Amino acid sequence: MVIPAYREEERLAPTLELVRDYLDEHVGGGQADWEVIVVDDGSPDRTAAIALEAGADEPRIRLVQSEENRGKGSALRLGVRASLGRRVLIMDADLATPIEELARLEQALADNPSLDAAIGSRAHRDSAIERQQSVLREVLGWVGNRVIRLVAVRGIRDTQCGFKLFDGDQARAAFGAARLDGWAIDVEILQYYRRKGWPVAEVPVRWAHQDGSKVQLLDYLRTLGELMRLNAGGLAVAGLYLLASLYLYKGLWTDLDGSILAHSLQDQNQWEWFFGVTADNIAHLRNPLFTDLQNMPDGVNLMANTVMLGLSVPMTPVTLLFGPTVALALVFTLGITATAWAWYWLIHRRLTDSRWAAAAGGALAAFAPPMISHANAHPNFVVLFMIPVIIDRALRLCAGKNVVRDGVLLGLFTAYQIYLGEEPFLLAAMGMAIFALIHACYDRDTARAAAKPLAKGLGIGAAVSIPLVAFPLYWQFFGPQSYHSVLHGDNGAGNPLRALSEYPARSLFGDAETAAKLSMNTTEQNAFYGWPLLALAIGITLWMWRRPLVRALGLTAVVAAVLSLGPQVELDKFGITVPAPWRLMRHLPLLESVIESRVAMVCAPVFGMLLALALDRIRGFRSGDHRTVGYLAVAAALVPILPLPLVTEDRQPVPSFITEGRYKEYVEGGRSLVPVPLPDPGSAAALHWQSSTGFGFKLAGGYFNGPDGPDRVGIYGAKPRMLSSLLNDVRWGTVQPPRDITPQMRDQARADLAYWKAGVLVLPVHQQRATELRDTLSGLLGQEPEQVADCLIWQVDAS
Repeated sequence: MVIPAYREEERLAPTLELVRDYLDEHVGGGQADWEVIVVDDGSPDRTAAIALEAGADEPRIRLVQSEENRGKGSALRLGVRASLGRRVLIMDADLATPIEELARLEQALADNPSLDAAIGSRAHRDSAIERQQSVLREVLGWVGNRVIRLVAVRGIRDTQCGFKLFDGDQARAAFGAARLDGWAIDVEILQYYRRKGWPVAEVPVRWAHQDGSKVQLLDYLRTLGELMRLNAGGLAVAGLYLLASLYLYKGLWTDLDGSILAHSLQDQNQWEWFFGVTADNIAHLRNPLFTDLQNMPDGVNLMANTVMLGLSVPMTPVTLLFGPTVALALVFTLGITATAWAWYWLIHRRLTDSRWAAAAGGALAAFAPPMISHANAHPNFVVLFMIPVIIDRALRLCAGKNVVRDGVLLGLFTAYQIYLGEEPFLLAAMGMAIFALIHACYDRDTARAAAKPLAKGLGIGAAVSIPLVAFPLYWQFFGPQSYHSVLHGDNGAGNPLRALSEYPARSLFGDAETAAKLSMNTTEQNAFYGWPLLALAIGITLWMWRRPLVRALGLTAVVAAVLSLGPQVELDKFGITVPAPWRLMRHLPLLESVIESRVAMVCAPVFGMLLALALDRIRGFRSGDHRTVGYLAVAAALVPILPLPLVTEDRQPVPSFITEGRYKEYVEGGRSLVPVPLPDPGSAAALHWQSSTGFGFKLAGGYFNGPDGPDRVGIYGAKPRMLSSLLNDVRWGTVQPPRDITPQMRDQARADLAYWKAGVLVLPVHQQRATELRDTLSGLLGQEPEQVADCLIWQVDAS
């Protein structure tokens, strides 16, 4: 038993007498049955002398003394470190919780052998509060408890009750690792138990406020400061991640109105439109799963597109107040920061006590080359903060300690991730399944023990998540403008073998030309880890091969890399093509729409975890030379792939014909505006016209995923029609304006306009090949355009 004491000369002697009598009667009278350690925290009165006198009469009472008053935390650290017991009870000298309540704590541990600590809780519904504190103390305590639960220890309702029973060895480890000297030591210890996965139970107790409490008003403020210090490391890591994200997007943030991510292709226009149209639907109480503001008159199935409802809906106020460009920039910047911190949290919780080793692993997981490539254009592939949370909850299920709660939470987390991004979740699930199967092969006992609670928890999770996503998924696959797959050619979209070992375009050692030859485009450089990082990962795996965890991580990366090669691999050196494992999976449901090169993204968090494990091992080397060599090897692997800021360029201004609202008289009655040329995946600036001006008109054409043909195969953009295809060809210069326009062409052009319910065609005067486009349309429609502001327009007769 450890009793911290400061200026307790009046209460200490009777307290020790009561404690000794109770322990003799209920624990035993032998010399090795119990010990009481009084820690005098530099008291200026006779506290130490009274403890010494008690020890003279009873050798099992010992005094540990601090030369100066440093606080409760310091006192408890000294006392617990000096303890020898199989269990350790810490209690206050004022006996606010009577010593008889020890029986309840012991009974809680006896009833549930999986518990590692039982703590008295005044907040438990069965507790008996015999004498309340003052109203001020009650209010301050309530506020402090809410802050603690928010920032430090979730799920524990009373962290500050001074009556806690711990496993002895675990207590000595926890207090040995503690740093705080003040009242927040309780929070630090419980946080340590939580991080280690050691279960703690709150137990109802009797409690009565005692006069002469040493907790003063300023102590609440000091405790708040200690909480900040306790979380200072994590906050510092989050701050560094935020700085890295701001560095990545500095070109965008310095000119939000006038710049665009140069390598986003047309995806920034598309994503801003997604966030804008979701906010517009919410603001006007329309169905958030569908819109006809694009692709008139067929519309767009928003659930079948990556609109990230999990963020675009809660971001609605930001989008409406500041615009979709600001909303998307925030999602990118804060989303990558949150993802890095989530990986850091998982690694720190599960793999290493070293905060900075975990921070390095989290950084690699979130800022790895594939993530930087997608950071140009695809927030759904970089905002992945729920994936580590889901992994942690699955691991908790494997432990089997609270299957129902963990299953329910897993179901909720899964449902939310589906609203953030389905394909990243599918890839993450593939990675988790691969890891679990490999780990089970090397640690069968753990796998057998985990199988039953995991299966039960997954069932509970499915029962929770399916009702939450059933209707949106039904709408996605069977609703209007749904499609069943998006094909990527007979040869697939796998990574060339060389792409795994080359450097990415936007990295310190990268070469844009080389990367372009080995990838679909700048947003799909899904491997490019660089040969030094691959060598480091292989070396770490071999070095720590004895650990089943490391074996499973290393082999998971290998399997993911092989699958990412696609259905076939070209061996250029030998001039042959060989089949690859993805060939067996490419036509499976859901996987048929996956861009298989993205499977290599699974390697990013795997490499992050291996890096953290290696850094943790390296810091433990006794030889400074060995540590230096280890850190240099890590640096040699990471420095070449350090990301560079994403490139931005000037954005095409929205025509004043649009910004000044001059279009309005031409689109009355829900008629559409037809940009010339029509927006498509190759040029979607018209989506920005719409999203930046409040969605005052409907568009023909667009950039989205939708169905084509009787088989409803997914395509990018609207179904091509004669007029849209002709204007597109003229825009890119693949055909010249037709000289001999037949009546059939004119009839088809007018039929296309009627299908789109067109009210006006709009050609900006500064559009590339504007003259050729003007001549083409004038010939087809038999009329010259009118110039209004900075656009040429053809008004379409409503008949």
